[in-house]
Amino acid sequence: MSTTSTEERARDLHVTDSVTNARSDARAQGTRTNPYMPYVPANSSPYTPDDVDPDRLTWAETVGPGSYTHKVVARGTRIRLEDVDGTTCAHVLLFNAMEPWERYNAADSVKIPWQAYVTTGHPLLSGEGRVLATVVEDSSAHHDTFCGTMTDTQTARKYGDPAIHGIYPSGQGLFEQAGAKHGLAPRDLPPSISFFKGTHVETDGTIAFTGGAGEGTHVDLVAEMPLIILIANSPHPLAPEESYVNGPLRVHAWRGEPTRPSEQMSPENKRAYLNTVDYIEARAL
Repeated sequence: MSTTSTEERARDLHVTDSVTNARSDARAQGTRTNPYMPYVPANSSPYTPDDVDPDRLTWAETVGPGSYTHKVVARGTRIRLEDVDGTTCAHVLLFNAMEPWERYNAADSVKIPWQAYVTTGHPLLSGEGRVLATVVEDSSAHHDTFCGTMTDTQTARKYGDPAIHGIYPSGQGLFEQAGAKHGLAPRDLPPSISFFKGTHVETDGTIAFTGGAGEGTHVDLVAEMPLIILIANSPHPLAPEESYVNGPLRVHAWRGEPTRPSEQMSPENKRAYLNTVDYIEARAL
């Protein structure tokens, strides 16, 4: 005769027809895992980078295809984004966590460094002439500052219903969902930067899609001020695939140090970092 209790059988069958069974079913979920999930505490991540002490981690997560994540991180936090299988496209928005009206500005992030193609050393600026984050390591070099993410209309035209909980969620919808967690409305969301899928401007002014660099590549950002970071993991607007192709995104973050202004920087970049330091020091008073 089986010794399995009624409560255990209810848990195994996901029976929730009583408070006792519902409690058993809910508690059983605590040991379940999923390929796409946050790891809490962060040092429990099974994918901690080899060069990072697990006990230093403050954020660890695998973001599924067609999904999103969001986080508030401290100044100096180093955030690593990893393209797991070579098909990821991570659309990113950054906001000053102290005053979220200050946000990533695509035009200034190209204009101030005099460089449209993002890689190691590139500052990501706000419209206030301050640096929100810096790209400090990059093994991909396939990124895009021009196109942003796909809107509901673009997604519906190319794939189908862009509903957030459907099979073709748009980047726009994912950002709106993530932003709402921080009191940000759709009008607060500017054009994003895209990591792991590149573009190139041709001589006639058209934008050509250059794809990705393959599986296992990563990009590290350092937060130059406290940040709200929103990430939409969804296809690039210029992706040639007719189907909704997008792989998992791995995120790890740990405590680090912000960038110090130096004489080795261009005058424009140095001024942006000095503006950031001035703002942070004034806020600390």
